[in-house]
Amino acid sequence: MHTLIVIDQPPYGSWGGRESLDMAFSLAAFDQPVSLLFIDAGVLWLKQGQEPGGINQKSVERNLTAASIFGVESLLADAAACHRFGLNDDNLINGVTRIENAGTTLEQYQHVVFSG
Repeated sequence: MHTLIVIDQPPYGSWGGRESLDMAFSLAAFDQPVSLLFIDAGVLWLKQGQEPGGINQKSVERNLTAASIFGVESLLADAAACHRFGLNDDNLINGVTRIENAGTTLEQYQHVVFSG
C-alpha cells in the first residue's frame, strides 16, 4: 500500500497540514511507504529559512528536512505552484523534487489523502 499525502495549505494558520505531516511520519514508522505532495499554497512548507516566531509557531523546516530519516520516501512539489510563489532551487529545502503534472502523480499511488 503506497500512500501519497497531499498538502495544499500554507504551513501556518491551520493545523491540517501539521496533522498530515504527523500522519506521514506515523505511516513511515510502521514501514508503510508514504510520500508527500505539496500543491497550491502548500509549497510554502518547502521554503528555506522560515521564521514563524513572530506568530508563536515553530518552523516546519526541520521536520521536513528530516522526513527521509523517518522513512518518508519523497517530498514532491508542484512546479507551477513553486513558480507562482517564487520558489526555486536556491530557496527550496534540500530533497524536494518538483513535478510538472500533479494529476499524473496522483494516479501513481494506491491511496491519496488530502489535508484539511
